[in-house]
Amino acid sequence: MSLKSKPAIVIAIDGPAAAGKGTLSRQIADAYGFHHLDTGLTYRATAKALLDAGLPLDDEKVAGKMAREVELAGLDRDILSAHAIGEAASKIAVMPSVRRALVEAQRAFSLRQPGTVLDGRDIGTVVCPDAPVKLYVTASADVRARRRYDEIVGKGGEADYGAIFADVKKRDERDMGRSDSPLKPADDAHLLDTSEMSIEAAFRAAKSIIDAALKRQSSENSEIE
Repeated sequence: MSLKSKPAIVIAIDGPAAAGKGTLSRQIADAYGFHHLDTGLTYRATAKALLDAGLPLDDEKVAGKMAREVELAGLDRDILSAHAIGEAASKIAVMPSVRRALVEAQRAFSLRQPGTVLDGRDIGTVVCPDAPVKLYVTASADVRARRRYDEIVGKGGEADYGAIFADVKKRDERDMGRSDSPLKPADDAHLLDTSEMSIEAAFRAAKSIIDAALKRQSSENSEIE
C-alpha cells in the first residue's frame, strides 16, 4: 500500500455542551498536525446565513439549501458564538435535510490528509462511525455551567449561573432526546470525564488513548501490506 493510498486518520470527539471537547479537540489537532472542524459551527453558519438574508428559520427546504452552500473554510468562531445565532442554530439543527447536507460536508472534510479531528454531537455515531479513535468527553452539568459562567465573567460580561445551568440542562435534554442523531457515546468510544480534570490532564489522557489507537492501526496496516 502506498503512502498516498492510506486513508486519512480521523479522531471523532463527541460530548455535551461546555464539556471541554472544543478546547481539547484544537489541542489534539495542533499536537498531531491534523485539520480540525467544530461541526457545531456548521449549523451556526447555516443559521447565520439565514438570519443575514432575512429568511425564515422554519422553512426546511430553504434551510437545507443554505446548509449545502456553507463554506467550511470560513467559519469564524467569535462571530458564530453569538447567543442569537446559537438559538437559531438549535431550531434548524433538528431538520433532517439540514443534517444530511452538513453531515455530507463534514464527511468530506474528514478525508483531508494526513488526518482530521472532528468534534460535535454525532461524530462517532453518525458522521464518522468508522473512525479509528473515538472519544466521548463529558462533565457534570454543574461543572459545565460553572465553566460557562466563569468564561463569560472572565471576558467582562454579566452572567446568571442559575440561568446558565438551566440552559445546559435544557440543551442536554434536546440533544439527547432528538430522534435524528441523538447525542450519545458510540459503543466503542473512550469515555473521558473532565469534571475533575484540568485541560492539561484531559489532553494527556486523550493523547494516551490516541497514541495507542494509532499504534494499533499502524500495526494492522502493516499486516495488510
